Amino acid sequence: MRELLFLSHRVPYPPDKGEKIRAWHILKHLATSHDVHLGCLADDPADLAQLGELYKICASVGCFGISPALQKARALAYMRVGRPMTIDIFHSLALRNWVAETLSGRPIERIFAFSSAVAGYVSGQRRYARVLDMVDIDSEKWRAYAPFHRWPMRTLYRREADTLLAMERQLALDFDMTLFVSEAEAKRFSVLAPESRDRIGWVDNGVDLESFSPTQVFPCPFPRGVENIVFTGTMNYWPNVDAVNWFVDAILPLVRQKHPGVLFWIVGSTPSRAVLRHRQTPGVIVTGRIPDVRPFLAHADVAVAPLRIARGIQNKVLEAMAMARPVVATPEAFEGLRAVPGQDLLVANSPETMAQFIVEVLESEYPALGSAARLAVECNHSWSNTLRALDAVFDTTGSAAAQSPYPAPTILSTAAI
Repeated sequence: MRELLFLSHRVPYPPDKGEKIRAWHILKHLATSHDVHLGCLADDPADLAQLGELYKICASVGCFGISPALQKARALAYMRVGRPMTIDIFHSLALRNWVAETLSGRPIERIFAFSSAVAGYVSGQRRYARVLDMVDIDSEKWRAYAPFHRWPMRTLYRREADTLLAMERQLALDFDMTLFVSEAEAKRFSVLAPESRDRIGWVDNGVDLESFSPTQVFPCPFPRGVENIVFTGTMNYWPNVDAVNWFVDAILPLVRQKHPGVLFWIVGSTPSRAVLRHRQTPGVIVTGRIPDVRPFLAHADVAVAPLRIARGIQNKVLEAMAMARPVVATPEAFEGLRAVPGQDLLVANSPETMAQFIVEVLESEYPALGSAARLAVECNHSWSNTLRALDAVFDTTGSAAAQSPYPAPTILSTAAI
């Protein structure tokens, strides 16, 4: 099999949150047709205990620990005009040396860089077929953060957005193809980087339909006879923190006017102080880290995604829909999903509408919503379908590989914008 270098800014196992879910499924898929050499960074010592699973599917693994606090201090110290902090937050001399040794010591033909944060380790390496999966437009995320913060963070976020966008545009020109997590995200980047429009594509996110299935049986984690609203996510990630704060302050009181006994469960690891304070709020439960989110989804009366800042496709929404639960989401959380609002899930653009939808779900006004949600992800967001495009991705970039029987990832054209 051909040998491929796969770079990731985080250890792609376990697939328990955000980007790690996508990275893990892409890595597994590529490992069926390549001898994969994985290079990654570990910003949590617990990640180092997960390497055994990666050795099972990879020809070699180079994993190098970094300290988030030290990396952020480095980024501030090295801040220069036009230099995004992302470069230094994910800088590792050990990883750079490992990449150089792997490229010189192995017959690598192909390179897959997962996120712009690690693309710099292989920029300019034009002898290889190279694909960059930016996943989301990170610069847009930082730009969206700014209005929600005061000085100096507002200024810092705007600066990072500007400098990171310049880097993203340069990387898109350098790599053979740049992928995103959804058509909407790819189209947005093509507007920001029109010079690279002919080398921009997307591969939709999927969901593990066997693990997240309504046929799975789980013990109920909730008190008997209580209605339950569930939010899942990593709870020190600022968009998630903002989402639950907004829900508790602006939406939950409206729901409890009609259903005073309803409970709102904030399910996810490492809750921040802003989240932990809600343990004092009537009707709110903050779980902290749990071994498995599926029991909470399986027995939820309604799953919510009240995100005001979101990029790409939200795994939390896909997982709840896969388990046939009614989902109420904001337009930001819905973007990128191949689903029909009002049929497969409910999309609300105000606190009042979101509260109304939740109350209507609790009062059984949408009996078919859960089954429609499951069908939508089966048809449009199974990993087995979405990742078939990767079988042709390097052929599309001009490598000498034989023509794949599967379609290439969709590439934007002028007509698509």
